[in-house]
Amino acid sequence: MTIFKTLVKFSSMGLMVLVLAGCPSKKVSTDTNAEGSAPAASPQIDSTPMNFDSAGSDSGKIDGLETVHFEYDKAALKGEEKKKIEGNAAWMKSHAKINVQIEGHCDAKGSIEYNLALGERRAKAAREYMTSLGIEASRLSIISYGKEKPISSGDSESAYSKNRRANFVPLAQ
Repeated sequence: MTIFKTLVKFSSMGLMVLVLAGCPSKKVSTDTNAEGSAPAASPQIDSTPMNFDSAGSDSGKIDGLETVHFEYDKAALKGEEKKKIEGNAAWMKSHAKINVQIEGHCDAKGSIEYNLALGERRAKAAREYMTSLGIEASRLSIISYGKEKPISSGDSESAYSKNRRANFVPLAQ
């Protein structure tokens, strides 16, 4: 065997050992109370799945969550947009077990790097306002897509203004 084939063989075996070592062992559950007998009744868990559109508030299909929009090259929230976030905070309070990801988006103007930073500032502004309304920061994550996920295509101001937004996406539990 050549040295190369030997190295490939040992590398493959090492990889297999690492994969197997990382697999958790199966644990056996024993459902007994302090006296050693089975519990009287198990708590009931609501098994109704919550289905959310992956486009989040951009989809318009999630009652209670709205996308907020920003002015050109700005991350400050204006009056009407603050009212939308207040509604989103109320939605989160009534859905206490749901976490939300806030996505920052931009128009097609500017560099990729600049728009990623601006999208992040927009998402952070929305998160900060929501936390000021009593939503736990641990329930809110942010991500910036910059100009990579436009909701409206075209090179008009109308299309650009629709893309300057923060979108709210419920996360699976």
